[in-house]
Amino acid sequence: MTAPRAFRFIAPMPAIGRDPSAWAAELRRIEDLGFDSVAISEHLTGGWSMDALATLAAAAVATGRLRLLSLVLANEFRHPVLLHRAAATIDVLSGGRLELGLGTGWLAADFAASGLPLPPIGRRIERLAESLAVIKGLFGEAPLTYAGNDYQVTALAGLPRPVQLPHPPILVGGGGRRLLGLAAREADIVGIHARLDPAGIDAGAAADLAPEAIAEKVGWVRAELERIGRPTTAIELQFSVYLARIEDSKRAAAAARSSFAAELGASQRLVDASPAVLIGSVEQCVELLEERRERFGLSYWHLGHDIDAAAPIVARLAGR
Repeated sequence: MTAPRAFRFIAPMPAIGRDPSAWAAELRRIEDLGFDSVAISEHLTGGWSMDALATLAAAAVATGRLRLLSLVLANEFRHPVLLHRAAATIDVLSGGRLELGLGTGWLAADFAASGLPLPPIGRRIERLAESLAVIKGLFGEAPLTYAGNDYQVTALAGLPRPVQLPHPPILVGGGGRRLLGLAAREADIVGIHARLDPAGIDAGAAADLAPEAIAEKVGWVRAELERIGRPTTAIELQFSVYLARIEDSKRAAAAARSSFAAELGASQRLVDASPAVLIGSVEQCVELLEERRERFGLSYWHLGHDIDAAAPIVARLAGR
């Protein structure tokens, strides 16, 4: 029997205010707390304000150990040639600490506000598949020529050369079978998530984080790995907690503020059983995470936005 992957833990990117030195100090505090990586998501509406790639580049300079994760970039927002160059540059600036997370993009409000078209999900998955081919091709040693339906590249050298070879780890996240199949074929890290309605997060999305739904999604990934002859050890499974109440002897953490929290909290069944909910003492939460790793294979965890509440769990489990 294959030993489980060691736990790794993700902290959310601190918000940037008017004092860049305070932001950099908070990143170094995250490092000191023992988190493995810091992650930034990407939206254009809803109060999101930081550019993901610029922020990761700045975080590369502000830190010395933390890995830098985009969780996730929307493929529809930028051309893969330009994304590759930015990613390669960040990998060099960080000394080889980038983890490049990609998704299709999904929130209709982002596309409507920016005037960008929102293709049907099938087309977005096709375009993401081509983007991955271009990005991985540009990380290769030879100049890339690629002729796809959506992207064409001619004899382009992928520069700068990354520190991590053959390329920084690539995460692909999603909730549907087709997208998770693509992730199984192409990614180093597979982000297991709910299916998302372009109109926003609703009860249906929360229900898609029920334990049986997560088991089904992991099953899709494993079936695709088996179909193509890729070992299960080739990928790492990432998952995020959206409703967290972690208690210890000193304080009780507030519930994580996320778009999913209210929908998850409205269902007692999901509160009791969903892997996206983490409630209890540090000891209880440690046991829950160990059980969820054993059951689903989930080892790379985002534990919500209260890093101080999560830190004792990180201290117990990171690297184990």
